[in-house]
Amino acid sequence: MFQPKKLKELSFLVYGLGLSGRSVVKFFLKNNINKFKVWDDRQKIIYKTYRTKNLIHSLNQVDYIILSPGISLLKNKNLIRFKKKIITDIDLFFLNNQRSKSIVVTGTNGKSTTCKLLAHLLKKNKFKCSIGGNIGTPILDLRNSTSSFVIIEASSFQLSHSQFIRPDYALFLNFSNDHLDWHGSINNYLSSKLKIFRLQTRNNIAIINEKLKKKFIKNKASSKLITTKIKDYKKIKHRINNEYLTSNINEENMSFIYTFSKLLKIREKSFVETMKSFKGLSHRYEVFLKKNNTTFINDSKATSFAAAKSALCSLKNIYWILGGLPKKGDKFKVLKFKKNIIKCYLIGKNTNFFKNQIKGKLNFSITKNLNNSIIKILKDSKSQKNNNRSILLSPAAASFDQFENFEKRGEEFKRLCKKYVRKFV
Repeated sequence: MFQPKKLKELSFLVYGLGLSGRSVVKFFLKNNINKFKVWDDRQKIIYKTYRTKNLIHSLNQVDYIILSPGISLLKNKNLIRFKKKIITDIDLFFLNNQRSKSIVVTGTNGKSTTCKLLAHLLKKNKFKCSIGGNIGTPILDLRNSTSSFVIIEASSFQLSHSQFIRPDYALFLNFSNDHLDWHGSINNYLSSKLKIFRLQTRNNIAIINEKLKKKFIKNKASSKLITTKIKDYKKIKHRINNEYLTSNINEENMSFIYTFSKLLKIREKSFVETMKSFKGLSHRYEVFLKKNNTTFINDSKATSFAAAKSALCSLKNIYWILGGLPKKGDKFKVLKFKKNIIKCYLIGKNTNFFKNQIKGKLNFSITKNLNNSIIKILKDSKSQKNNNRSILLSPAAASFDQFENFEKRGEEFKRLCKKYVRKFV
């Protein structure tokens, strides 16, 4: 492992100039680290002064390759033989962070919500904190933070290439099939998640749910292990008057927050009062509109079946809009909450995939897009005699077949619902 003081003596290639790659370059320039080159396959590239003219030569000559999180070695096989050289912007943060306690959050689902909840908990209880990583702000932009805590959302993409990550607190929320097209196998995917514990010592803390305890022990981590128990959180759940948090969808996330609050010796009364004021995340179980007996929920961030399942278990009389780009290996086990769903509406370019998943189990229509879905739901719902109903966008798939990102998809859903809301009676 190299030390921060030696960074100027090393050479780097920044491979990919997305948000994190650009923040790495800014970090280098600000700290007078001049031995670096950049590479991006786009023609119009920023930092042209530093662009390598010979990619293979640079890959061979540099000490470390700082790889963009979205780049898979499986799809860029010229990088495989340089695997030992690959690090990430998170590695640079840990090699240079001397001030703040670090909290790294990973898991298949619930990362963003948990990070936001942690930030809310800390700030409301007079702890200074910053938040970044996969959740928005590049982590190197927080390197000089004076915060007591830095909260880092870490995706499996980032962790897969990381070599020097060592959090003071590592939270592993849950695990299910996801991103197999990127990782190649479920074992590779799991291995990337477990990296958050690999360099931890006895002075560091690992917080995991009960189901992952065996995987943690098998990983032979040295950190102090704490397991969360949803039943502990349920004892105080009724005291939190917050519709967003008291739904079943957030029980797992809240069990981690409750456990962390006890580590910081935050009083139970203060914890409850803090959680009452949490506003929730856009596009994640976002109840944005109510009209008579109809509740409209934007859950566009649910890009896998595992992510959508929470909403489907929590609601009744659901008109469910789903579809998009499905995750490799995703399987829809819908029988457990079949009774909650009135009808499904399939959108996007992969309707055959979703049709095959639910055919014979759930009633459905192929509507192709969000506008058609809302119109069809309007028609169908008028013939249903139920007291309360939920119109839910929880796609269980990525958005890229029809939208730039899940945010755009969610905003369009909200716009259309508000457009047609007067017709719902």
